[in-house]
Amino acid sequence: MIETKIAIKQEFCSLLRSTGRRGIDEVIAELERIGFFAAPAASKKHLAYNGGLVEHSLTVYRVASRLVEDMRILRPDISINEDSLKIVALLHDVCKATRYRWNTEKKEYESDYSIMPVGHGEKSVIMLLRMGLELQDDEIMAIRWHMGAWDLSLHSNEAQKNYVEAGGLSPLVPLLQTADTLAALIVENGK
Repeated sequence: MIETKIAIKQEFCSLLRSTGRRGIDEVIAELERIGFFAAPAASKKHLAYNGGLVEHSLTVYRVASRLVEDMRILRPDISINEDSLKIVALLHDVCKATRYRWNTEKKEYESDYSIMPVGHGEKSVIMLLRMGLELQDDEIMAIRWHMGAWDLSLHSNEAQKNYVEAGGLSPLVPLLQTADTLAALIVENGK
């Protein structure tokens, strides 16, 4: 199990480094500092165990990569930057590194929204920018809106229009949302 967690972390870091993005080693060091590699992906549903978040992030990247392959067959004119795909898929849930706390009495993770409660996608974007990662506009939109339909009902008409517009401006937006949903609800279901 420990070897598997080490291999998952190494693959994750290798993929991020392969983007050649300036400051990526500092981002990885900050992810280590905030507990990203030990965090669960959720409190109860999917991958609610130590290391589940990094495992989920890799699964989202793998699903997104497969979706891009299929999209290139159906729509060869659509361009998806591979480095951007890695950035958004691997880092879309960085906010979850500070979201969950282990309750020793109940022996389960509990959600803690007390640290910068600004919204799931927004918080991940803010954290990444504060880490010094330069994000492109389509990457910001994809991470911001990766929850898509799951949280749109809580937002205003303006937010719904922004979500639709973002998806029309960049295929990265619906791609990440779809990959995240498929990863959590199908690939990781029952884990």
